[in-house]
Amino acid sequence: MKNTFLLVLIVLALTSCSIKGVSRYRNITYIEDQLLGKLPEKKLNVFAPKKSNGDNEVLIFIHGGSWNSGKKEIYNFLGNRFARKGVVTVIIDYPLSPEYQVHDMALASAQAVKWTAQNIFKYGGNPGKIFVSGHSAGGHLASLITVREEYFDTLHFKNPIKGAVLIDAAGLDMKWFLEQMNYEPGTEYLVTFTDSPEVWKDTSPIYFLDENDPPLLILMGEKTLPGIKLSTERFLEKYKELVPEPDFHVQKGKKHKPMIVQFIYTRNKVYDWILVFMSQKIL
Repeated sequence: MKNTFLLVLIVLALTSCSIKGVSRYRNITYIEDQLLGKLPEKKLNVFAPKKSNGDNEVLIFIHGGSWNSGKKEIYNFLGNRFARKGVVTVIIDYPLSPEYQVHDMALASAQAVKWTAQNIFKYGGNPGKIFVSGHSAGGHLASLITVREEYFDTLHFKNPIKGAVLIDAAGLDMKWFLEQMNYEPGTEYLVTFTDSPEVWKDTSPIYFLDENDPPLLILMGEKTLPGIKLSTERFLEKYKELVPEPDFHVQKGKKHKPMIVQFIYTRNKVYDWILVFMSQKIL
Protein backbone atom coordinates (compact mmCIF):
# COMPACT_ATOMS: atom_id res chain seq x y z
CA MET A 1 0.00 0.00 0.00
CA LYS A 2 2.82 2.37 0.91
CA ASN A 3 4.63 1.62 -2.35
CA THR A 4 1.44 2.21 -4.36
CA PHE A 5 0.90 5.56 -2.66
CA LEU A 6 4.49 6.55 -3.40
CA LEU A 7 4.07 5.58 -7.05
CA VAL A 8 0.94 7.74 -7.31
CA LEU A 9 2.83 10.71 -5.85
CA ILE A 10 5.64 10.25 -8.34
CA VAL A 11 3.21 10.09 -11.28
CA LEU A 12 1.37 13.19 -10.06
CA ALA A 13 4.65 15.04 -9.63
CA LEU A 14 5.80 14.15 -13.12
CA THR A 15 2.43 15.11 -14.56
CA SER A 16 2.41 18.50 -12.83
CA CYS A 17 5.97 19.17 -14.00
CA SER A 18 5.00 18.47 -17.59
CA ILE A 19 1.98 20.83 -17.38
CA LYS A 20 3.40 23.61 -15.22
CA GLY A 21 4.47 26.79 -16.93
CA VAL A 22 3.38 26.08 -20.52
CA SER A 23 0.43 27.48 -22.49
CA ARG A 24 -0.64 25.34 -25.44
CA TYR A 25 -2.54 26.48 -28.51
CA ARG A 26 -3.47 23.69 -30.89
CA ASN A 27 -4.60 23.36 -34.50
CA ILE A 28 -4.19 26.96 -35.57
CA THR A 29 -4.67 27.39 -39.30
CA TYR A 30 -1.65 28.95 -40.98
CA ILE A 31 -2.57 27.99 -44.55
CA GLU A 32 -6.09 28.57 -45.80
CA ASP A 33 -7.24 26.02 -48.35
CA GLN A 34 -5.99 26.72 -51.87
CA LEU A 35 -3.33 29.25 -50.89
CA LEU A 36 -1.68 30.36 -54.14
CA GLY A 37 -4.18 28.14 -55.90
CA LYS A 38 -2.66 24.85 -54.80
CA LEU A 39 -1.73 24.44 -51.13
CA PRO A 40 -4.19 22.68 -48.81
CA GLU A 41 -5.30 23.93 -45.41
CA LYS A 42 -2.60 23.22 -42.81
CA LYS A 43 -2.35 23.82 -39.09
CA LEU A 44 0.26 24.31 -36.40
CA ASN A 45 0.59 24.13 -32.61
CA VAL A 46 2.15 26.80 -30.41
CA PHE A 47 3.79 26.11 -27.04
CA ALA A 48 4.59 29.22 -25.01
CA PRO A 49 6.04 29.86 -21.55
CA LYS A 50 3.25 31.18 -19.34
CA LYS A 51 5.58 33.90 -18.12
CA SER A 52 6.73 35.01 -21.59
CA ASN A 53 7.30 38.75 -21.76
CA GLY A 54 6.95 39.35 -25.48
CA ASP A 55 10.69 39.14 -26.08
CA ASN A 56 11.11 35.37 -26.05
CA GLU A 57 13.00 33.61 -28.79
CA VAL A 58 10.92 31.59 -31.25
CA LEU A 59 11.67 28.17 -32.72
CA ILE A 60 9.65 26.70 -35.60
CA PHE A 61 10.05 22.92 -35.91
CA ILE A 62 9.44 20.98 -39.15
CA HIS A 63 9.04 17.24 -38.69
CA GLY A 64 10.74 14.49 -40.64
CA GLY A 65 9.25 11.42 -42.28
CA SER A 66 10.82 11.04 -45.75
CA TRP A 67 8.63 13.89 -47.05
CA ASN A 68 5.64 11.51 -47.12
CA SER A 69 4.70 10.89 -43.48
CA GLY A 70 4.69 12.39 -39.98
CA LYS A 71 2.50 14.84 -38.11
CA LYS A 72 2.94 17.68 -35.66
CA GLU A 73 1.33 15.88 -32.69
CA ILE A 74 4.24 13.43 -32.47
CA TYR A 75 6.46 16.34 -31.43
CA ASN A 76 4.35 17.86 -28.67
CA PHE A 77 7.08 16.82 -26.26
CA LEU A 78 9.53 19.06 -28.11
CA GLY A 79 7.21 22.04 -27.85
CA ASN A 80 6.66 21.45 -24.15
CA ARG A 81 10.34 21.11 -23.33
CA PHE A 82 11.48 24.15 -25.30
CA ALA A 83 8.66 26.24 -23.84
CA ARG A 84 9.73 25.28 -20.33
CA LYS A 85 13.19 26.53 -21.30
CA GLY A 86 11.79 29.91 -22.32
CA VAL A 87 11.38 29.42 -26.08
CA VAL A 88 8.04 29.99 -27.82
CA THR A 89 7.84 26.90 -30.01
CA VAL A 90 5.80 26.35 -33.16
CA ILE A 91 5.29 22.79 -34.48
CA ILE A 92 3.86 22.59 -37.99
CA ASP A 93 2.20 20.17 -40.37
CA TYR A 94 2.91 20.57 -44.08
CA PRO A 95 1.68 18.99 -47.34
CA LEU A 96 3.09 15.50 -47.91
CA SER A 97 3.95 13.31 -50.87
CA PRO A 98 2.57 11.74 -53.01
CA GLU A 99 -0.21 14.35 -53.26
CA TYR A 100 2.30 17.21 -53.08
CA GLN A 101 5.89 17.70 -54.13
CA VAL A 102 8.96 19.29 -52.62
CA HIS A 103 8.39 22.87 -53.81
CA ASP A 104 4.91 22.77 -52.23
CA MET A 105 6.39 21.60 -48.93
CA ALA A 106 9.00 24.33 -48.91
CA LEU A 107 6.44 26.99 -49.78
CA ALA A 108 4.19 25.76 -46.96
CA SER A 109 7.12 25.87 -44.54
CA ALA A 110 7.87 29.44 -45.59
CA GLN A 111 4.20 30.32 -45.08
CA ALA A 112 4.47 28.92 -41.52
CA VAL A 113 7.39 31.27 -40.92
CA LYS A 114 5.41 34.19 -42.38
CA TRP A 115 2.43 33.38 -40.14
CA THR A 116 4.74 33.19 -37.15
CA ALA A 117 6.37 36.52 -37.92
CA GLN A 118 2.93 38.14 -38.17
CA ASN A 119 1.28 36.48 -35.17
CA ILE A 120 3.77 35.19 -32.63
CA PHE A 121 3.63 38.38 -30.54
CA LYS A 122 0.18 37.19 -29.41
CA TYR A 123 1.90 34.25 -27.71
CA GLY A 124 4.78 36.14 -26.13
CA GLY A 125 7.33 35.56 -28.87
CA ASN A 126 9.51 38.21 -30.49
CA PRO A 127 9.02 38.24 -34.30
CA GLY A 128 12.59 39.53 -34.58
CA LYS A 129 13.94 36.35 -32.98
CA ILE A 130 12.64 33.58 -35.24
CA PHE A 131 14.67 30.41 -35.81
CA VAL A 132 13.73 27.29 -37.76
CA SER A 133 14.64 23.68 -37.14
CA GLY A 134 13.87 20.24 -38.46
CA HIS A 135 14.89 16.62 -38.33
CA SER A 136 15.62 14.52 -41.42
CA ALA A 137 13.27 15.69 -44.23
CA GLY A 138 12.24 18.55 -41.95
CA GLY A 139 15.89 19.55 -41.66
CA HIS A 140 16.05 19.68 -45.44
CA LEU A 141 13.02 21.98 -45.62
CA ALA A 142 14.32 24.18 -42.79
CA SER A 143 17.67 24.62 -44.51
CA LEU A 144 16.10 25.18 -47.93
CA ILE A 145 13.84 28.05 -46.85
CA THR A 146 16.70 29.54 -44.83
CA VAL A 147 19.18 29.80 -47.70
CA ARG A 148 16.88 30.16 -50.73
CA GLU A 149 14.78 33.32 -51.02
CA GLU A 150 12.41 32.12 -53.75
CA TYR A 151 9.76 30.85 -51.34
CA PHE A 152 9.50 34.08 -49.36
CA ASP A 153 9.61 36.05 -52.61
CA THR A 154 6.59 34.06 -53.79
CA LEU A 155 4.80 35.02 -50.57
CA HIS A 156 5.88 38.68 -50.95
CA PHE A 157 7.47 38.60 -47.53
CA LYS A 158 10.99 39.35 -46.32
CA ASN A 159 12.70 36.29 -44.88
CA PRO A 160 12.70 36.81 -41.06
CA ILE A 161 14.77 33.71 -40.18
CA LYS A 162 17.67 34.49 -37.83
CA GLY A 163 19.21 31.02 -37.92
CA ALA A 164 18.51 27.34 -38.54
CA VAL A 165 19.11 24.24 -36.44
CA LEU A 166 19.54 21.17 -38.66
CA ILE A 167 19.07 17.86 -36.84
CA ASP A 168 20.47 15.00 -38.94
CA ALA A 169 19.12 16.74 -42.01
CA ALA A 170 18.43 14.79 -45.18
CA GLY A 171 18.63 16.15 -48.72
CA LEU A 172 21.26 18.85 -48.28
CA ASP A 173 22.58 17.83 -51.70
CA MET A 174 19.60 15.96 -53.13
CA LYS A 175 20.85 16.34 -56.71
CA TRP A 176 24.04 14.44 -55.93
CA PHE A 177 22.17 11.84 -53.86
CA LEU A 178 19.56 11.07 -56.52
CA GLU A 179 22.19 10.90 -59.23
CA GLN A 180 24.19 8.43 -57.15
CA MET A 181 21.16 6.27 -56.37
CA ASN A 182 19.96 6.14 -59.99
CA TYR A 183 16.35 5.51 -58.94
CA GLU A 184 13.74 4.36 -61.43
CA PRO A 185 10.98 6.90 -62.24
CA GLY A 186 8.03 6.61 -59.87
CA THR A 187 10.07 5.45 -56.88
CA GLU A 188 9.52 7.06 -53.48
CA TYR A 189 11.97 9.96 -53.57
CA LEU A 190 11.27 10.76 -57.22
CA VAL A 191 7.56 11.10 -56.47
CA THR A 192 8.53 13.90 -54.08
CA PHE A 193 11.40 15.43 -56.05
CA THR A 194 10.10 14.58 -59.57
CA ASP A 195 12.19 13.06 -62.33
CA SER A 196 13.79 16.40 -63.15
CA PRO A 197 17.46 16.97 -62.26
CA GLU A 198 16.69 20.68 -62.43
CA VAL A 199 14.21 20.32 -59.56
CA TRP A 200 16.74 18.22 -57.63
CA LYS A 201 19.25 21.06 -57.87
CA ASP A 202 16.65 23.77 -57.19
CA THR A 203 15.72 22.05 -53.92
CA SER A 204 19.25 21.19 -52.73
CA PRO A 205 20.36 23.79 -50.16
CA ILE A 206 24.06 23.27 -50.97
CA TYR A 207 23.67 25.19 -54.25
CA PHE A 208 22.24 28.30 -52.57
CA LEU A 209 24.77 28.97 -49.84
CA ASP A 210 26.15 32.50 -49.78
CA GLU A 211 27.66 35.02 -47.37
CA ASN A 212 24.27 36.60 -46.60
CA ASP A 213 22.71 33.42 -45.21
CA PRO A 214 21.56 33.25 -41.58
CA PRO A 215 23.87 31.12 -39.39
CA LEU A 216 23.44 27.36 -39.15
CA LEU A 217 23.79 24.95 -36.26
CA ILE A 218 24.35 21.51 -37.80
CA LEU A 219 23.92 18.30 -35.78
CA MET A 220 24.70 14.86 -37.19
CA GLY A 221 24.67 11.39 -35.68
CA GLU A 222 27.95 9.47 -35.88
CA LYS A 223 26.03 6.36 -37.01
CA THR A 224 23.40 8.06 -39.14
CA LEU A 225 22.26 6.85 -42.56
CA PRO A 226 25.06 6.78 -45.16
CA GLY A 227 23.23 9.13 -47.52
CA ILE A 228 22.76 11.73 -44.78
CA LYS A 229 26.37 11.44 -43.66
CA LEU A 230 27.81 11.85 -47.15
CA SER A 231 25.42 14.66 -48.08
CA THR A 232 26.17 16.51 -44.84
CA GLU A 233 29.91 16.17 -45.42
CA ARG A 234 29.50 17.63 -48.93
CA PHE A 235 27.39 20.45 -47.53
CA LEU A 236 29.96 21.22 -44.81
CA GLU A 237 32.79 21.32 -47.34
CA LYS A 238 30.92 24.01 -49.27
CA TYR A 239 29.75 25.82 -46.13
CA LYS A 240 33.30 26.08 -44.81
CA GLU A 241 34.18 28.27 -47.80
CA LEU A 242 31.89 30.85 -46.20
CA VAL A 243 32.18 29.90 -42.51
CA PRO A 244 35.60 28.35 -41.86
CA GLU A 245 34.60 27.12 -38.39
CA PRO A 246 30.95 26.07 -38.65
CA ASP A 247 28.81 25.34 -35.62
CA PHE A 248 28.82 21.58 -36.21
CA HIS A 249 28.44 18.67 -33.78
CA VAL A 250 28.81 14.97 -34.48
CA GLN A 251 26.97 13.08 -31.75
CA LYS A 252 28.90 9.98 -30.85
CA GLY A 253 27.09 6.68 -31.27
CA LYS A 254 23.81 8.27 -32.42
CA LYS A 255 21.79 6.75 -35.27
CA HIS A 256 19.24 8.68 -37.32
CA LYS A 257 16.06 8.24 -35.25
CA PRO A 258 17.77 8.66 -31.87
CA MET A 259 18.91 12.09 -33.06
CA ILE A 260 15.34 13.30 -32.51
CA VAL A 261 14.29 10.85 -29.78
CA GLN A 262 17.07 12.26 -27.56
CA PHE A 263 15.01 15.44 -27.12
CA ILE A 264 12.58 13.53 -24.90
CA TYR A 265 15.24 13.82 -22.21
CA THR A 266 14.82 17.35 -20.84
CA ARG A 267 18.41 17.65 -19.63
CA ASN A 268 19.95 16.60 -22.93
CA LYS A 269 23.01 18.74 -23.70
CA VAL A 270 21.66 19.45 -27.19
CA TYR A 271 19.10 21.80 -25.68
CA ASP A 272 21.99 23.84 -24.29
CA TRP A 273 23.71 23.92 -27.69
CA ILE A 274 20.53 25.21 -29.32
CA LEU A 275 19.76 27.78 -26.63
CA VAL A 276 23.30 29.16 -26.78
CA PHE A 277 23.16 29.25 -30.59
CA MET A 278 19.91 31.23 -30.58
CA SER A 279 21.02 33.64 -27.90
CA GLN A 280 24.26 34.41 -29.75
CA LYS A 281 22.85 34.72 -33.27
CA ILE A 282 20.33 37.53 -32.86
CA LEU A 283 21.47 40.14 -35.38
